[in-house]
Amino acid sequence: MTVSYTLEVANAKFGGFSKLLFRWRGSIYKLLYKEFLVFCLLYSFFSVFYRFFLTEKQQLLFENVALYCDQFTNFIPMSFVLGFYVTLAFNRWWGQYTSFPLPDNLMMVVSGNVHGLDERGRLLRRTLMRYANLSSVLILRSISTRVRRRFPTLEQVVDAGFMTPLEHRQLDGLYSDFNKYWMPLTWFTNLASRARQEGRIRDDVALRLLMDELNNYRGKCSLLFHYDWISIPLVYTQVVTLAVYSFFGFCLISRQFLNPEKGYKGHQLDLYVPVFTLLQFFFYAGWLKVGELIINPFGEDDDDFETNQLIDRNIQVSMLAVDDMHQNLPPTEKDKFWVERYFSVPYSTGTETLRPTFMGSTYDIRLLGRRKPTR
Repeated sequence: MTVSYTLEVANAKFGGFSKLLFRWRGSIYKLLYKEFLVFCLLYSFFSVFYRFFLTEKQQLLFENVALYCDQFTNFIPMSFVLGFYVTLAFNRWWGQYTSFPLPDNLMMVVSGNVHGLDERGRLLRRTLMRYANLSSVLILRSISTRVRRRFPTLEQVVDAGFMTPLEHRQLDGLYSDFNKYWMPLTWFTNLASRARQEGRIRDDVALRLLMDELNNYRGKCSLLFHYDWISIPLVYTQVVTLAVYSFFGFCLISRQFLNPEKGYKGHQLDLYVPVFTLLQFFFYAGWLKVGELIINPFGEDDDDFETNQLIDRNIQVSMLAVDDMHQNLPPTEKDKFWVERYFSVPYSTGTETLRPTFMGSTYDIRLLGRRKPTR
């Protein structure tokens, strides 16, 4: 399930973010601890090897190599490469989130423009929305591991009620080399045209509105498919990964504490534990892990999208909107302020005090006099 902490940071306060540091699920500690332990073990190995297993001549060679690596390691542009990559990955992550096909607009149009309180009208509305939801299920089966585990075959989709056995046979019977998530949307358009012929959709304007919303919905399904198909270029991911791994590979040698008796610059202390190097690894490798986490949010990580929950939500609310709520209106009554020309909405106990209405930043300026025009 997606990790949410919005309520805990609703108000800015002292140490507001600090309490989030002690969470495990969805945390950077959970993502990074294995790599961190490997780095610590390798660093300890080189440190022990340098101190106890090398001869004096071999130690001198090791020290020269360490100084050389320390001099040139900073030539690797870590901040630039990682920052640009994570920004690109985040923009892609947000684009995928905003491309998720939600049926809300479509179900409103179907509920308001496909008329009929009889069984035929109800069947048309429910079938239209079922086709729309079926299309999203088919596309999510193609890109989300969670949905694929839930519906490993189309028989499970039939058993779940998104598709009838006859529709399943028609879907399998149409040969295509490509993904057929668009087929239920084609059924939708044909059924909407039939509803127009039957007078269930009363004019062409309503039909056009329905088709426009369907095309928006189809466009999001298609965009999700292309996000899954077209990844960030592999060469860029390789460059970033090699930059981070090579940098800290050289750090295993360059950040060793050398014998302070030999007077090497910057090696006056022998602390054994490279605190700032470990912090640097935590930040840079954690940054890389952030990119790895968000580059594909349709997996099974703690912070990946809850696709199964969205499927459940979409089918439920769409059926409620076009069936239970169709022409099911509460009686219209005069509102509470019917006879009041000027009124204000009351505040409950404990809410903030009412402040003067904002009228503009220059509203309260009082001009003392006009400046004389200069010639």
